[in-house]
Amino acid sequence: MSTPLIEIKNLTKSFRGRRVLRGVDLDIPAGGLTVIIGKSGEGKSVLLKHIIGLLRPDSGDVWFEGRALGSMSRAELGGLKGVMSYMFQAMALFDSLTVFDNIALPLREKLRLPEPEVAKRVNLKMEQLELKGTGENFPSQLSGGMQKRVALARALVTEPRIVLFDEPTTGLDPMRKWGVFKLIDDSRKAFGFTAVMVSHDIPDVFHIADRVAMLDEGRIVFTGSAREALEGADPRLKAFMPGPEYLERA
Repeated sequence: MSTPLIEIKNLTKSFRGRRVLRGVDLDIPAGGLTVIIGKSGEGKSVLLKHIIGLLRPDSGDVWFEGRALGSMSRAELGGLKGVMSYMFQAMALFDSLTVFDNIALPLREKLRLPEPEVAKRVNLKMEQLELKGTGENFPSQLSGGMQKRVALARALVTEPRIVLFDEPTTGLDPMRKWGVFKLIDDSRKAFGFTAVMVSHDIPDVFHIADRVAMLDEGRIVFTGSAREALEGADPRLKAFMPGPEYLERA
């Protein structure tokens, strides 16, 4: 059996004496989209930030291709910047920067690429994500849906192998929400990255999910397919689900 791309082993984290993660164990295979669900305040975003190294665990560790992040040197951890990317819930676009410069930011700051290469990559990504002609605009001049495209373009411009999405459809109406889900799904299939997403859009997100993991009281209490999640008998799952007939109608 092959080693999962990402392994989370007995991960714990507390803030000001409150335990948020209480021994999380989760394997994330290469390819596909793993969706993490659970009640608000359960630590789903905290878990994502441990995967990308923005937070360090109190105990346990995250393993990438069989190596623990905690055992990596500073240089090795820095090398992960080109492997993983993170799309924040609030997009984190800089209002003072143009669309072009927002997308170029990780190429300049993380990879420190020369400007001709930056321009080449940014222009290609803008064309692929239907942002051509918006490079000189500022984020405030774009619709919410277009801003999501800019945030996704910035997340993908480094050509990462893994992209983490923290509530990417927050604040969007149903039509724009479906547009973002389709954009992510199409992009994942086109560019071949592994995706991990935190989402409360249940069960809608299941249409693009390959695997579902549920975080409850600081631990992963379920992993399986979207169908298995919908049909699961565990009351913690059932509280989230409309029932298996949902997929029959959809």
